[in-house]
Amino acid sequence: MHEQLPFMLALIAAIVLIEMLATKLRIAYPVLLVVAGLVISFIPGLPKVQIDPDMIFFIFLPPLLFEAAWNISFKEMKKWWRIIGSFAFLVVFFSALAVAVLTNYFIPGFTLALGFLLGGIVSPPDAVSTGAITRFVKISNSTSAILEGESLLNDASSLIIFRFALVAVGTGQIILNDALLNFSWMVVGGIGIGLLFGWLFMQAHKLLPTDASSDIAFTLIEPYFLYWIGENLHSSGVLAVVSGGLFLANKRFEFLSSESRIRGYSFWEAFIFILNGVVFMLIGLELPEIVDGLRADGIPLSTAIGYGVLVTAILIIARIISSYVAMIATLIFRPGVAPRVSNRSSRWKLPLLLGWTGMRGVVSLAAALAIPLTLQNGEPFPYRNLILFITFLVILLTLLLQGLTLPYFIRRSKLFNFGEIPEEEIRQKIKSELALYTVQLLREKQQQGLYNEPHLLLMLEQWEHKIQRPENFKLSAEAKQHYLEVLDSQRKFIISLNKDPQFDENNIRWQIYQIDLEEERIKIL
Repeated sequence: MHEQLPFMLALIAAIVLIEMLATKLRIAYPVLLVVAGLVISFIPGLPKVQIDPDMIFFIFLPPLLFEAAWNISFKEMKKWWRIIGSFAFLVVFFSALAVAVLTNYFIPGFTLALGFLLGGIVSPPDAVSTGAITRFVKISNSTSAILEGESLLNDASSLIIFRFALVAVGTGQIILNDALLNFSWMVVGGIGIGLLFGWLFMQAHKLLPTDASSDIAFTLIEPYFLYWIGENLHSSGVLAVVSGGLFLANKRFEFLSSESRIRGYSFWEAFIFILNGVVFMLIGLELPEIVDGLRADGIPLSTAIGYGVLVTAILIIARIISSYVAMIATLIFRPGVAPRVSNRSSRWKLPLLLGWTGMRGVVSLAAALAIPLTLQNGEPFPYRNLILFITFLVILLTLLLQGLTLPYFIRRSKLFNFGEIPEEEIRQKIKSELALYTVQLLREKQQQGLYNEPHLLLMLEQWEHKIQRPENFKLSAEAKQHYLEVLDSQRKFIISLNKDPQFDENNIRWQIYQIDLEEERIKIL
């Protein structure tokens, strides 16, 4: 392990540099990471990166799912639950079925069970890829909520298909009654386990004398524990993580201090970035080794590429068809909740655009690598290398084809140049409401004789001034720049005070932290 440590550290450094380059070029960093991994894999003398298939789910999936559940808007998920549900479950099953039927027909010796296994692996679109790509273009809040909600739930549905297909390949059959009972327990048990242990973790945060560091440590343990207990009770560990994550995310203000939330956000942002970077880099690094496996199985590379292109086309077409079916069903049964568009013709462009957002990534890679090397009877797992190669090619093609063209299509379609209230205006309204509430609260306290100190009276005067002059809520670009320069000068001055022996360094750091918080506040005004 220590021999690979320099390589892994260099890999993380490369991920950071590539992300900087991607931001400068305005390209989604997963695209560049995959290409970089592929290029690096051809450098002679580098150690081979091998991951235990039994550990791949446990290492990567729990924190990725937990972080996604922590950041998603549960309010928006409830609003768009019909479309999210149809994409997360029905579309995933339809995509897996289409892959199963067509691969069974076109690939010699490829059974329906193997087809469903492959379909379960490649059916879920990747949230990281979509989020990284859409950050460079404007999309509506409703579309963003649908994509985020879908990506959170489709992992669970696709991995349930993957698990049943894996059993079918190993045993050659699935007993329908047992399958239905197992499926029900996986869904109900997974959600129940997530909610129960999520509540227990919340009580631990509340009752134990935790600080920010221990709170962050708890949040790091939670997804792994939820996944582990869910899998050991033979339910869905993925659903346990998702449901537990959603529960804790919606209760975070009840059991986490402001310091824990601020520091936790920074920690999780960096941690998830590294995890995603490693996974996408692995996609490129593993491809040459999978090609060697194909050659050992006697499958020509050109034939395998043809199968990969076929499966990619099936997935894209299936998702576009499903998007139109979902739109039609929404217009028929629930026209009031259909996404707003500027005109009728644009409404029929939206499903095409949603269909084009199906980039594959982390979950597909983790599922493919989790396929065991052998069956229970000791025989080699059939077509494992071909399934791996097709999965890698699907990820690569969707990232390059859809990932590079999606921003252009969004800009060209002009679907999101309408209607929705600008974010800045919404924030301004929230600030105005806050000012009204604050002034009312301070006046009530003043009437009770509680707020008669000069500082508190000044605070009341300032908030009343904000109501009378709402334009003062907003800093001009020039004023913001000047204020940031003042804060930077303050920070340098405080650092210089550290040389004075009368000032304790911990207090110096505390004051710098306050300035840092103020700088972050000013940046988002």
